[in-house]
Amino acid sequence: MAETAVTGKTASSKKKQRRSVPTGQLHIQATFNNTIVTFADNKGNVLATSSAGACGFRGSKKGTAYASQVAAEKAAEAAKSGYGLSSVDVFVKGVGLGRDAAIRTLGNYDISVNSIKDVTGVPHGGVRPRKARRA
Repeated sequence: MAETAVTGKTASSKKKQRRSVPTGQLHIQATFNNTIVTFADNKGNVLATSSAGACGFRGSKKGTAYASQVAAEKAAEAAKSGYGLSSVDVFVKGVGLGRDAAIRTLGNYDISVNSIKDVTGVPHGGVRPRKARRA
């Protein structure tokens, strides 16, 4: 450690303060292949995240409701213990099986749900049609 010339004491870095975030956001992206669960504060800064793939599920099992439940448990545990999260606004995106299972998991961790909003993208105009077939 480096000693300062004036005092003779060793220089030490300040201990990082643990941030308390009582309310936040929960973003759930549920596709057919995977489910990603992210806890964020109200500004959108990520607090904790997890996915079915990160929890050890592989292949077609990643898209199941149970896999999204396990992912939500892991992320909720990190957000609750690390930041004291107690209530969330839920934003659900996608059409996968894990949409409901991830939200139901929050009850086990005493995290209250203020609102649930579906933010799945909807095409307005759609994709360009195929070219006309030649006769």
